[in-house]
Order: sequence, then structure tokens, then C-alpha cells
Amino acid sequence: MKYFSILLLLLFSSSVISAQERISDENEARAIFQEVEDRRNSIQSETAIMEMVITDNRGRTRSRTMQSWIKNEGEDTSSLIIFTAPGNVRGTGFLSVNEDESTTQRLYLPSVGRIQTIGSGERGDRFMGSDFTYEDLGDQNPDDYSFEWLEEHDEIYLIRATKPGSDQYSHVTFEIMKETFALKTVHYFDDAGTQIKRLEAEQFEEISNGLWSPSKMTMYDLREDRKTEITWSEREVNSDIEEWRFTERGLRRGV
Repeated sequence: MKYFSILLLLLFSSSVISAQERISDENEARAIFQEVEDRRNSIQSETAIMEMVITDNRGRTRSRTMQSWIKNEGEDTSSLIIFTAPGNVRGTGFLSVNEDESTTQRLYLPSVGRIQTIGSGERGDRFMGSDFTYEDLGDQNPDDYSFEWLEEHDEIYLIRATKPGSDQYSHVTFEIMKETFALKTVHYFDDAGTQIKRLEAEQFEEISNGLWSPSKMTMYDLREDRKTEITWSEREVNSDIEEWRFTERGLRRGV
């Protein structure tokens, strides 16, 4: 699946990992990350209900409900999210289309009746007030990264990579579970080498043969001391989804 990426994408506790030999082999690190991506692309489609809970630094929460549709066609991916509750965001839609190695993102705001294209200068903005940015919700294509090193531990691979096109992060580290090739944690760092965000995945389930996906993800903003949790339910894999869903018509039409 491709959640934010991200949304698909896609994902440890702070316990210390016993250090193993560090392998500075970009191709080997890329091959492991590619296996993660290949497994996520192994399904043709997925629909689900998503619950988002945003918690600020004073412990106050806001909840939102969404319907999502995802479709994979080879290396191309389309995803649509429509907010269904509460009333002040109902009908808001987010469409992300990755085609020919290029990603286009559009946001529909029913209150103003227009579709906004998310430009490169807005990819670091918060998505609907959450701790996910539009960049976080984009497709995690291995070709977008320069891989630096790989460490193999008892249960995980630890991979460090840079994303030259990112204005938010100088580098990221991925914790990938060796048994299932699922992303468990992503650590995000700024230019000063300070970790500024962390994405944790949990409650994994095998939604298709060989594809283990989390039913819950939490993005922590370490600078603002806040977090956003997203949980998935009523998942349906490889069902038929009409092509119009991933167009401006589908974005405006909603659920």
C-alpha cells in the first residue's frame, strides 16, 4: 500500500539497537528499500476507513474521519482521501497521482469550491493541521533517495538515506523489519543533524500474501511536542475502483 505514501509511506520504540557492521553500499541498501516498495505495489487496489487524531502540546485532541482509495498500476500510484467528519471538514478531498515518476497533488476545499494544486513550495506545509506534511504523503519512490549506508541487526535493517528534493529533511533513517520487509519506524533529521520528527508503525496485519501493513501509524513532531495518529479499518484489497475516482471529478464528488 502507498500511504502518505506515505498515506502512503508508510511507520520503534526508543530502545537501543545493538550496533552491527555498517555497510556503505548504496546498491545493497537500495535493494532492501526496493523490496519494501515492491511488496507495497503487489496489490492492485485498497479501500479503507481512516481515523485521524491530532494531539497538541497541551494534550487537546481533534478527530477526523476519512475514506480512502488507492490504485497501483505498475510503478504508477493514485490515491484519494475524502474527509467525512466532522462537519467543518466534510467533503474536503486530497488527490495524489504519481505517474511517469512525477507526483501531482491536489486539495479540494468545498468551502471555497475550488481545487488547489500543491506546489513545491507548499510540500512542507501541514496536511489539514496534522503532523504529516504533503511531502510525507507523497509516494516513497526509491529513485528519489540517495542511500548512504546499511546496518543489519537481529530483527531489522537500519538504512540512512538523503532525499535531494526535500526542503524539510537533510536525511532520514528507515527501520525495516527483516522478516516482513515492512517499515517499522522512520526518523527525520534537519540540516543540523537534529531529529525533528519520528513516524512509528504498529498493529501489523497481512492484508495480502506477503504484504504486512500497519493498522496504526503515529507521526511525532519532536519540536512542537505534538503527534498525529492514523488508524485503518474496513480495509478491502484488490476490489474494483472506478477510474473517475482519481480525477478532479472524483475529488469534487466526494464519497
